[in-house]
This record gives sequence, C-alpha cells and structure tokens, in this order.
Amino acid sequence: METPITVAYGDGIGSEIMRASLHVLMAAGAQLTLETIEIGEAVYLRGHTSGIEPESWESLRRTKVFYKAPITTPQGGGFKSLNVTIRKTLGLYANIRPCKAYMPFVHTHHPDLDIVIIRENEEDLYAGIEHRQSDEVYQCLKLISRPGCEKIVRAAFEYARANDRKKVSCFTKDNIMKMTDGLFHKVFDEIGADYPDIAKDHWIVDIGMARVATQPGRFDVIVTPNLYGDILSDIAAELTGSVGLAGSANLGEHVAMFEAIHGTAPDIAGQDKANPSGLLMAGVMMLVHIGQPEVASRVHNAWLKTLEDGIHTADLYRDGLSTQLVGTCDFAEAVIARLGQTPQTLTPVSYSADAKPFSTVPYVPRPPAQRELVGVDVFLDYEPRQPSLLGEQLQNAASGTALTLSMITNRGVKVWPHGFPETFCTDHWRCRFVAATDTHLSQHDVMAVLHQVLNAGFEVIKTENLYMFDGQPGYSLGQGQ
Repeated sequence: METPITVAYGDGIGSEIMRASLHVLMAAGAQLTLETIEIGEAVYLRGHTSGIEPESWESLRRTKVFYKAPITTPQGGGFKSLNVTIRKTLGLYANIRPCKAYMPFVHTHHPDLDIVIIRENEEDLYAGIEHRQSDEVYQCLKLISRPGCEKIVRAAFEYARANDRKKVSCFTKDNIMKMTDGLFHKVFDEIGADYPDIAKDHWIVDIGMARVATQPGRFDVIVTPNLYGDILSDIAAELTGSVGLAGSANLGEHVAMFEAIHGTAPDIAGQDKANPSGLLMAGVMMLVHIGQPEVASRVHNAWLKTLEDGIHTADLYRDGLSTQLVGTCDFAEAVIARLGQTPQTLTPVSYSADAKPFSTVPYVPRPPAQRELVGVDVFLDYEPRQPSLLGEQLQNAASGTALTLSMITNRGVKVWPHGFPETFCTDHWRCRFVAATDTHLSQHDVMAVLHQVLNAGFEVIKTENLYMFDGQPGYSLGQGQ
C-alpha cells in the first residue's frame, strides 16, 4: 500500500533537488502518494507571517509525514522561521543529523568521521522570545525545560541502542549557564544511568566542538540543546566534505519532517548545479520511518555507488578524485542507473524491517516542588549611569516595605555595592530586592516595592520574581552573592 506524504518544493534550489530526489525514490520503488503544499517566500509575501497557509497544516496533520525542501524567510517584516514554527507546533522535539565521511571518494581531512548529532528541537534560544528593553539593550530568553531535556536525552540513548552505537556524549555550557544548561547536563546523567550498556561523557560545548573538528573519531552520538546542535551539525556535515551531503529527520510522537540541512543557495538556483544528496538522504530516512526499509537500502547503496564511481556535483568535484562533473538532474539519473548495485569500497547499508530511529517514551511529570517567594529582580531603563546614586535612591524607595535592595548589576556584572569604576555600564540595570527579614513574602509585598520604585520616578521595564524550590535558589545568585 502507498503511504501518503506531504511534499513542499520550497525556494531557491528547493524545487530542483526535490524533483531529483523524488525521481530517485520513485524509480527505486517507493510506494508514496504525494500531497503537495506551497510554503516559503511566496506564502510569506501573501501575508502569512509563518510562511504556511492554514490548509497546509491540515495536510501535515493528515499524512503525518513531511518531505520538505529548503525555504527562504524574507528579511524584516516580522516573519517567523517556518522550520521553528513547524517543529514546535507539531511537537517535533528530536532533530537527528547523521554525518559520515566517504573517503577516498569525497575529500575530507577526517576519514573516520561517523557521528550522529541529536539536537533538541523546540526550546532553548529558539523559543523566539525577544525584547528590546532600552535604547541600548536587547534580550533573548533561553528556555530549557525538564520535559524537553528528558525527551531528547532519552531519544539519544534509545537511538544509540537501536542503531548499535556505543557512546553518547552531551554538549552544554553549564560552566556559565549553570541553571539552564545545568539542567540539561543533570538530566543527561540521570537518564544515562538507565543505559549501563552505553558509554557516556560530557563536554563543555566549545572544547567539544573543537574536538569534533580535529578528532571526530572520539564521538559517536552527540546530544545537545537546540542552538549548539544547529551549529555543530553544520560543522560536522561540512567536515564530511560538503554540507550538501547531510539529511536530517525531525521526529515527534505524532508527525515527522525530513529535510536537507542546507539552505536555498539562491546564487545557483535554476542552474542545475545543486547537489540533491542531502534531501535524498533525508528521503532515505523517511523511507525507513514509514516502513519501506528495502527501498531505503536500494537508494542508499546506489547513492554510495555513485559517489564511489566519482560522479560528482560541483561541490564535491575534485581532480584526481572525481571522474565526471554532473548537474542535479544527471546526478539523479546516475543514482537511478545504479539501483540494485552496492558499493565495493564504502560499506553497504541494509535497513531492517523493524528499523526505527528511536522509541518515544512519554514524559512522566514529577511531583511539583515546594515554591517560596523570596524577592524580585526589577529591571530599569536608567540615566545617569551612576550605580552609587541609583543604589542610594532605590534604598530610599524601598524604605518601609518588606523588601530591601541587595544588589545592582549591569549586563550581569555587579556594580553596587562595591562596584568597580572601570566597569562599563549601559542604560539597562537589574536591581535585586530580597526579603528584609525571614518573614514569608507575598505578591502584595512585591507590588508594594514596585509601587514605591515607580513613585520615585523610575521606569520599570521588566520584573522577575525570585523563588526557592525545595529550599534551593531558583535563580542565579550573581557576583558576590
């Protein structure tokens, strides 16, 4: 029986590589019924700020499989990333990006590179919550949740177990972001204990990425928050010889999306130059996902044989390695001509009938922590830039309330009390008020101090309540605290 899938041809080179990829998949015997939708630049410019129309959502919810070419998001105008919108709206929490070297047929400095990057797909800085708070300062909120961490970390270990991978590495920056990235690392350690058969380690993301770039053989599966995974997967894909080789799967409990990791390449659009390999390999992942592993194996092996025979698009072509320079269409025809063949030097693939990327495990909420309000951070847009004067004025403003001023920071650096005159300050100030005594604070106490601050003539641009959770601070303590 044919499987219905939703297809989008995208922008730039998208239509060329999608036609080529579908041509190969169908020639290999893929049993697919295509529902085509329009997404991307033209839809944005028709007034849909997310780049997709309402009826297209119905197709995605009906087929539950999306095969997508790259799209263009217009600059300015408040347009939102369609990829982020789809991933978050449909719960596609796991982004899986295999990156593998194909030496000696595709040039790379790292012939042993064979890494799968599993990236959290819904939160982190990609929550898209940004504000301009003052004339000089903008903010972007980094949101990390325990459910998000638990789902992606378990997905990584399940993927490793299902695909005979031996180690899972976690990349975070929890030496700096001790609460958000610290939670990701903590959950990795907790869940990793359930998989004693799989080796595990943790890396600070900057040195971890450096090691991937120089010693990729040290890694097998890498799990990481959204932004780091986005950057790392492009680096790793480029290390294989071309970012154009890499496909990706975006998976959730209900829907899956398959795409190349690269963009629309408008400089070569319409010229029959683009390499369709990334989208084609995403198509292979899609065939495995929908239960057509034999076809997936046939396509993948024919593609490997094409690379092995030196038939390369311009991004891969090298004198001495390549035998024939081809365009998009001829590359697809070369793959089709090799259907049924297997590579002789590269390792052939064989997907099993029960192959799945990983098993989804529903998140089980924990009992809520005991929460206690202990203070408030008040953010001000303030001139002049005199921390001592600001501290004195705010102390006076809080007089007679249940809270007292404990600290002022500017861009996260403490400037009062005992600040340094050398510290550069902007017009954006965080002023921390905490309980003046051991008495229990209420929301009314917070409102009272805010009322006093406003009456003193200050402009409050944001507030953030400070809580203890089961006796532990739910906020960063700051310098000198």
